[in-house]
Amino acid sequence: MKSKKVYSMILALVLVTIAAAGPAPAATGAPVSGAAPVTAGPVSDLKEAATGEDLAVVRQSPAQVSAAALETTAEAAVLMDAATGKVLWSKEKDKELPMASVTKIMTLLLACEALEQGKISLDDRVTVSENAWGMGGSQIYLEPGEEMNMRDMLISVAVGSANDASVAVAEHIAGSEEAFVEIMNSRAGELGCRHTRFANPTGLPAENHYTSAQDMAVILRQALACPHFTKISSIYRYDIRGGDFVLWNTNKLLKWYQGADAGKTGWTNEAKYCLAATAKREDLRLISVVLGTPEPRSHFRETMKIFNYGFARYEAVHFAQSGERIKTVKVGKGTIDQVGVIAGADIAMAVPKGQKQNYRGQALLPEEITAPLNKGQKVGDFVLLEGDKEVQRVPLLAQNQVGRASVFRQMHKALEQIF
Repeated sequence: MKSKKVYSMILALVLVTIAAAGPAPAATGAPVSGAAPVTAGPVSDLKEAATGEDLAVVRQSPAQVSAAALETTAEAAVLMDAATGKVLWSKEKDKELPMASVTKIMTLLLACEALEQGKISLDDRVTVSENAWGMGGSQIYLEPGEEMNMRDMLISVAVGSANDASVAVAEHIAGSEEAFVEIMNSRAGELGCRHTRFANPTGLPAENHYTSAQDMAVILRQALACPHFTKISSIYRYDIRGGDFVLWNTNKLLKWYQGADAGKTGWTNEAKYCLAATAKREDLRLISVVLGTPEPRSHFRETMKIFNYGFARYEAVHFAQSGERIKTVKVGKGTIDQVGVIAGADIAMAVPKGQKQNYRGQALLPEEITAPLNKGQKVGDFVLLEGDKEVQRVPLLAQNQVGRASVFRQMHKALEQIF
């Protein structure tokens, strides 16, 4: 009997001890003490790693999952922050591939830069050569000897992807198609495009005619700095020859995707379907390039997928647009006492959503600037900081020209300050 009582008492004590301890701890995202660290691998909801008797359960963050989950049928693709040129996501970004009519972004960039430099005018009469007439492919059916103004020629390139107009523009600017191609390759080199070579201004199949997704994003970003490029690239319908010929923009994202406002499509059997495009929502502008998507309209589908990814994950830290006045600065010995200071480029950048509060801006300007000053002259910098780390620097420019005051005027101003 005594042994039974002792046994019962021991059993009761064990049950009380188990009840006081409570249920076994649930698994958490942190490894169990003593377990070896685990590095996240391919996408999965749960990964388990055991060391001895210990079990560590590792969960990937939403950022890791969504980054890995973005897939595209394009052979190469890039998502770029237009403000800084930073690549936010990519697939085979340096792979050299044919680009078809996406080539025409460089053709249009050179034409728009020539306009800004006063080398050509939108009212120039462009005469069509037999070389331009014989291009084939997408065209506006120009005839040898036909004349058309530069405005309609450029719109035909941007909207209708016209090969004949592309060559006519190239010959008008450089004197020959070959000379224009040399300028194309030189400009690509200046922009740092190491995986690009042009053989023509059209994108028609040719030996040694290729680009990479990142290089083309860089070229499109530069083109967006030219207001006329965006203006003509955003036209959806345009009539030429007095309305007898209607152009419809090949970039259907202008109608299909919120914020899309510029870009260029391309297709050949060799290049497949390609698209370089940009879209802006609120203050965030993104650039997408897809090369070598396999079937009709797939370049639109893949680009929208990439844009959706970008706009879902990023927002803009925005301080000013290019040309916007930042503040004014005193001018010494000038015909006026102060001058406006403007941003030399967009002061903005894409940052992960929820992190805007970590960024601040600072204008670095002297207390006073001595005249004379030229319009557009650099007078300082605007620095964007992440904490105390500089992440972007944009030049600040004089908004107006300021001449040097005469000695008499300087003496008069000095006396005014005294009395």
